[in-house]
Amino acid sequence: MKGQCLLVSGGAFCKIPAELRKAETVIACDRGWQYAEKLGVVPNLIVGDFDSSSLPETNIPVERVPTRKDDTDTMLAAKRAMELGYTDIAICCAFGGRLDHTFANIQTAAYLVAHGAQVHLVGTDTDAFVFSEGVRHISRREGWSLSVFALSDRCEGLTIRGTKYECEGVTLTNAFPLGVSNVWEADEAEISVRSGILMVLQSKLKKGEHI
Repeated sequence: MKGQCLLVSGGAFCKIPAELRKAETVIACDRGWQYAEKLGVVPNLIVGDFDSSSLPETNIPVERVPTRKDDTDTMLAAKRAMELGYTDIAICCAFGGRLDHTFANIQTAAYLVAHGAQVHLVGTDTDAFVFSEGVRHISRREGWSLSVFALSDRCEGLTIRGTKYECEGVTLTNAFPLGVSNVWEADEAEISVRSGILMVLQSKLKKGEHI
């Protein structure tokens, strides 16, 4: 059984959580190789067109692609991860920077889930799990909000327990932000969905900010 594949993307720099450092394979996306180097992580592969960073001088395998292409560098790395047989994929440095790149990373996660994977998106003040037809237990984080969003047209059978706003078997669509800004009422929240691609998003509140 395959372990986990970690993609180091090129969004805002962030630290890699300790549990993700145990990933079986690491793929750096364009300037993600510079982030990986800064973090003391050695990638197994570097992928990109290198329009946002210089091409590294390294013995690590490098897959250089044209700048004119349909896939983002992170999407290319995601497809490589799937080709290697991974269904547990984390994307670090996925948030921050340009909003279009952040949204592209979220869509990349949705693509992966649509093809049978589960995805963990990591940033400094933002953390997300994207999955389908399953359940996630999210440990309580003081000073963070907890939101859910449909990345497919509809998420059916959404159930949320252990939070201020609970629900049972509801339908969530991607055209209305019904699941934004929840908070924990228990030590963990249990979030499940029967069908559809769901993103569970945790956001760190700024000083003085309240829900």
